[in-house]
This record gives sequence, C-alpha cells and structure tokens, in this order.
Amino acid sequence: MENHVKKEYQAWLDSELVDGELKKELKEIQGQEAAIEDRFYTSLEFGTAGLRGVIGAGPNRMNNLTVRRTTKGLGLYIRGQGKEARDRGVAIAYDCRRKSPEFAKEAALVLSGMGIKTYLFEGLRTTPELSFALREKNCISGIVITASHNPPEYNGYKVYWEDGAQISSERAKGIIESIEKINTLEYTEIVEENAAIEQGILEYLGEKMDRAYLERVKQESVHQGIFPRAKDFAAVFTPLHGTASRPVETILKEQGLKNLHIVPEEQAPNGEFPTVKSPNPEDKEAFELALKLGQEKNADLIFGTDPDGDRVGAIVRNTDGETQLLSGNQIGALILYDLLATKKEKGELPENALMIKTIVTSEMGVDIAKNFGVATEDTLTGFKYIGERIKHYEQTGEKTYLFGYEESYGYLAGTYVRDKDAVVASMLLTEMAAYYKTKGKNLVDVLEMLYEEYGYYQEDLHSIKLEGKEGLEKIQKVLETFRKEGLQQVGGKKVLKTVDYAADDTGLPRANVVKFFLEDDAWMVLRPSGTEPKLKIYGGVKENSLKESRKTLKHIMDGTREMVEDNL
Repeated sequence: MENHVKKEYQAWLDSELVDGELKKELKEIQGQEAAIEDRFYTSLEFGTAGLRGVIGAGPNRMNNLTVRRTTKGLGLYIRGQGKEARDRGVAIAYDCRRKSPEFAKEAALVLSGMGIKTYLFEGLRTTPELSFALREKNCISGIVITASHNPPEYNGYKVYWEDGAQISSERAKGIIESIEKINTLEYTEIVEENAAIEQGILEYLGEKMDRAYLERVKQESVHQGIFPRAKDFAAVFTPLHGTASRPVETILKEQGLKNLHIVPEEQAPNGEFPTVKSPNPEDKEAFELALKLGQEKNADLIFGTDPDGDRVGAIVRNTDGETQLLSGNQIGALILYDLLATKKEKGELPENALMIKTIVTSEMGVDIAKNFGVATEDTLTGFKYIGERIKHYEQTGEKTYLFGYEESYGYLAGTYVRDKDAVVASMLLTEMAAYYKTKGKNLVDVLEMLYEEYGYYQEDLHSIKLEGKEGLEKIQKVLETFRKEGLQQVGGKKVLKTVDYAADDTGLPRANVVKFFLEDDAWMVLRPSGTEPKLKIYGGVKENSLKESRKTLKHIMDGTREMVEDNL
C-alpha cells in the first residue's frame, strides 16, 4: 500500500470532521490494505456531469465530506461569475436513494453559507423537474442527488447550468479547478437551516413548481383526448420505487386514462429497491411484478421508470398475446414516427424541424426523419450534448427542435427542460399505444410496419465490467490498442472508416470513443462508461429481414467481444 494512501487514511481517522458512522467504517477496515486502498488511492472524479460512486468513507466514496467539498468548489466557481450569478442561485433536487436527502441538505446549507441563493425541493423529485425548476427560477445552476439506476450502494451528484442542461465539458473544467483547491478535510462553514430560511437565502420548492411542470409537459401531447376513445385500453406502470410515481400517475389520469394500474409493491419510494436486482427499465428482470400484474389486468402496455425519473422502458403485448420488451432504440423510433406523422397530418410540422440523437443510437430514426423532411443531428453519448444543441438552435433560430433520444431509454419532446424526461415520454408512449389500439393495432404491429418501410434495424450493447484502478487501466489499454492498430473487419464485415472522437476533427467535443463504420450500413463503437467501471461495446446493423439482421448483429458483437477479451 502506497505511503500517501496510509497517510490519507490516518488523516480521516484523526479528523474531527469525519462523523461517527464514517469513523466506524474506517476502524472496521483497519489492516485491510485492499479495502483501504480502494477508498483512498484517489478522489471520486468529478466528470463532465458530476460525481457518482459507492456510499462510504474516504475521498473515493460518496459521503457528506465529498459532497461538501464538491459543493464548495461549485460555490466558488459561481461566486467567480459575479454577484448576479450568486443572487440567481442554485436549485437542488434529490431522489429516493440512501443518503439523498442528507446530501441534498448538506449541499443547500453549504451554498447558503457562501451567500448563494438556494432553492431546495421539499421532498423527492425527478431529475427533469429539477431542469425545469432551475429554468423557471432563472437559476445559474442546479444539482440533483442521484445515481440513476445503479445498485443501492451507489449515489451521485449531477450539476446543471442555467439553460437546464448538465454542465458542458468547459464548464466542468472550471468547476474541477475550483474543487481541486479544496482539501476534503478542511473546515467549511455551514449556515443553520432556520437562519438561512429567515434570511431568505434558502427557499423550499413544492406543489406550485410541480403543477407548473406538469402543465408544461401536457403541452407536448399529440393525441389529446385519446384515452376516452380507447375505452378498453389498459396500462400497467412501475416506478421501480423511484421518484416518477406521482407525476406519471397524475399526468396520465389528468389526460383521461382510467385504466391505469400501478404495481403496489413498487409504488412507494425505497432506496433499497427490494423487489428488483437492479432498478433499471432496460432490463426485463425489473418488470417481473409489472408483468404479473399486466397478465391479471390484460394490459396493452407495461412501462417503468428509473429511480430519478428520466428514463422509461416498456413491454408491449402483440396480437398473439405474447409480451415483448422494447429496446430504447425501438421506443425512440416509435415515438419519433408517431410525433412526426401526427404533426404532419395536423399541419403542425415546422419546415425547419430537427431530431437529435447520439452516435451510439440507431440510424433508423434518421431514415424516419428524412422521410418527413426533418433534419437530423448526431451528438456524443450523454443527453447534455443534446441539451447543448437545443440551446444553440433556440438562440440561432436556424432549426426547430422537436425530439431527441438516446439508445439508453432517454427521450425528450419539447424544450421546457434540457434533459431526458420519463414523464413526457410515459405520456407520449401511453397515448400512442392507446391511439393505435383505436386503429386495431398494437405497438409491435407499428414497429413491424416501420421495419418493412425503412429496413430491419437491430442494435445491441455489451458491457465488460472492469473495476478499480486496474480496471481503468485495462479499459484504456484496449482503446489505445484499437486506435493504434485499427481493424480491417468486424464480425465478417469490412471496416470502411474509423473515427476516433479523441483525435479526429468531427465537429463534436473530444471524447474517448472510437467508432467503426462497416459495410452494408453496419457499425460498432467502443467507449468507457461515464458513470460505471465498464467498457461498452455497441453495434448496429440494417438488413432485409429480422432473422438476417439478428444473425449479422450477433457476428459483429461476438467478433468484437473476442477481440476485446484478447487484449485485456
């Protein structure tokens, strides 16, 4: 164990700022070199969105001291922007995870103590509502305490800027420079809560903001009044113990859906996520109870949201009564098609309409948009990049943003927020399913219709978990090897072009991502996860039949996995 690790561990043990719970954990790992090194060999990295890590003691963990240090760094950065920025303030929201309320209040009292106006939600709220609230209040910044769909032992800290999107890489760099000037164990003055409220420096947000947000979401509906016309339409919803339970139920019932069934065991917020292995709406396993309820209620649609309410997954019933989990790419294509087709039919499709997706998202959306005369644009992975482009076009007026999505189950219609929003996506998805039911179709029928018209697109994602310092080094080694040596073919498909987003001039920000464009409209991407210790392999194909596309995709994914594993 390196000497600096031992010294840092002892400093935490000796510090009066380390509370009893953290001290207890540190004493329990005395003599356990691997456990100590993992907590102290580095500090949790503030990436382009913020922090995410396991809750516990040490600088490489999420705890009140790492939250305090990060918030102080953010506060110093805001104060460096001048008095107006300080007075505009920061909005803070949090989800149902362990320590989320405590971390949110810690951040609020640190900022208040620095003379920065702070708006703290009075209870759990979704991530998109935070984006909405900071725009409504004209804040300079926003914070969400969440770790999205990670396991219960994780929590995180995401930072937003005045446009409502997660901070840009350039902004993150400035905040990181401020954070790095602060010793985690140095004293930070924190204002007392009641005093902060009396001084008007701390203000709580509640029902009034909820109502403003929901009313704005409703404006994105394209099938107003559809539920009363689809009288036997039934939907089952699971919030997976997260924050979206109330807003999704409220908006669907106000839109007229009578036959909505919420999984009772998963309706109440619970950061332990007791009924699921992972609260991830990408996984069919997470829908076990929802599927059971769906069978009982003969539901046409089963859908679920993640803990912080920014992503949604869905299972639909086909004509034979069988259930099928839709991928993020399929949900995105369906919503996009329905949005464009309905707006065109109503004469509401702008001439300069725009759809935005990420570089690892299916190309099917591009074909659909093109057919409606709608422009498309690619961004790096991460919805903040879509948010940045929304801001750009809102300022220039060159294009009118309609819809953006990413393969990881994130979607946004409209510009009232600048992050993916499971509430608006749940509304659009449910209304669309009800609309097609009135036409005698289910969403599998619609998807098949799109495949026949645009080609059989199929995509896949495989993640290789590589934890700790050694894991990070392995991920970097694989990417460097593929960069330097290149590839001639992947899964039997010839490589036509290679794009290294870390070095090539793509018009996008630099990123540690390599994309291989293959013959016959196929592609493969390698990138490290921005939130978990994983190397991600993405693949996509387009063929003339479902069978052929699945076969081709398997060859590409298996071939890539073998090459990666040979280099680990």
